[in-house]
Amino acid sequence: MSRVFLRRYTTWGLCVLCIVWALIAVETVSAAERAGVTMPESISLGDKTLVLNGLGLREATFLKVDVFVGGLYLEQKTRDPNEIIGSPQTKKVMMHFVRNVDATQLRKAWKTGFAKNAGENLAALSDRVDQLNGWMSTMRVSHEMAFTFDENTVEVNVNGSTLGIISGEDFSRAMLSIWFGPEPPNEGLKLGMLGLDEE
Repeated sequence: MSRVFLRRYTTWGLCVLCIVWALIAVETVSAAERAGVTMPESISLGDKTLVLNGLGLREATFLKVDVFVGGLYLEQKTRDPNEIIGSPQTKKVMMHFVRNVDATQLRKAWKTGFAKNAGENLAALSDRVDQLNGWMSTMRVSHEMAFTFDENTVEVNVNGSTLGIISGEDFSRAMLSIWFGPEPPNEGLKLGMLGLDEE
């Protein structure tokens, strides 16, 4: 009797452990949510793990129409925009669209963003801004655009396909300044991606 009881007790104990491990696994792959869009708390890039710094919402016009949810991933979290722009660490910005945006609107938005934040470097960046705009296409609801930054390059990815890489530390910093510089598309997007609207 004691052996049967012991065997049953051991089996029951293993089942409980399996359930606990499953719950821990679910917690590990937790995600953050904004405007109905969820993004994972961490992602892998090669041998690096980037953590979600924050989620922000791009709103357009005085009506505050939702356009996309932006997610910022960093090797180490920070709320300092200057550190994000100037740091050599790997960074990734995800844009998940919640509204259809045609290619013409996207090209205009990039030109405006660079013009407001690149300062005296704008002329030197113009050819690369044109290169970026040449890859733009209409984005529909649930489409995603992603940009992976290191110190000297920006990799452009649309809906899971890499379109190309743009070189230059000046371009990388200028593009990051569109979101984290003094004149972002809207303040809520910047604060959300910095994790400052959670306070």
